[in-house]
Amino acid sequence: MLSAAPTTAADDRELLRSAAVTAGIIAAGYFRKDLKTWTKENASPVSEADIVLDKFLNSALLTARPDYGWLSEESVDNPERLSHRRVFVVDPIDGTRGFIRGEDSWTVSLAVVEDGVAIAGVVYAPVRDEMYDAAIGDGARLNGQPLVRQRHPGRTAPLIPAPGAVHQELQAAGLEYARGPFYPSLAYRLALVASGKLDAVVVRRGAQDWDVAGAACILGEAGVGFEDVCIGALRFNRPETRHGALAALCEPSLKAPLHAALVKVYGCPQPQEVDLERLKP
Repeated sequence: MLSAAPTTAADDRELLRSAAVTAGIIAAGYFRKDLKTWTKENASPVSEADIVLDKFLNSALLTARPDYGWLSEESVDNPERLSHRRVFVVDPIDGTRGFIRGEDSWTVSLAVVEDGVAIAGVVYAPVRDEMYDAAIGDGARLNGQPLVRQRHPGRTAPLIPAPGAVHQELQAAGLEYARGPFYPSLAYRLALVASGKLDAVVVRRGAQDWDVAGAACILGEAGVGFEDVCIGALRFNRPETRHGALAALCEPSLKAPLHAALVKVYGCPQPQEVDLERLKP
């Protein structure tokens, strides 16, 4: 009997797209309704919709790819994921605070990671009807069409959302830019850099794999730089899923001031910590 052909990154992207659409339909049944919500140990909110979507996505994705590992914000972490070459990295609702408040920019953020690299990614904003997706080597798309980064013709200065302390450092450095709008979904903010609606996004220390893996693939395929400002390229599905300060930027000229500001605000790990991080699988 012939063995099945290996699953491609494009195959995985299509699986993620299908799952994200169904997840969005399920989430719509909870959106702007009387939700059950509570607070997790890390003080972040969670709703009943997060849990329902997590269970759906776990079933849908692992049924289709039973040999893949699983990492999700709303599932108990199982170190067994580290033994899998490919892993689903899932945030059922990215921007839960906005979802609970009835704002429209929350997303379903999904990725497939292979050997630490995001090879397929989806960031889907159902209420806004925006589906960003990418597969490594196959480009990034918006609603099924090739994603072409288009900066608004009337914008004369880079548009950059950032925490207040980072804004202070950028202003002190004399960078000419405009403060960008803040959206609760980090994945959505990153996707907007890929599309040109934002020029850069900075991420404070502590973002988790599920916050950024889906967008990382999209940014990479859109030609947008995205890295840890202290140690460089991002790696996913390691024992420690948290990341240092990150920056996504479309223009090389923004790299020096943004990286410097983030290092000033959040610092960098000691050299021995960096060495240990690079040795992790």
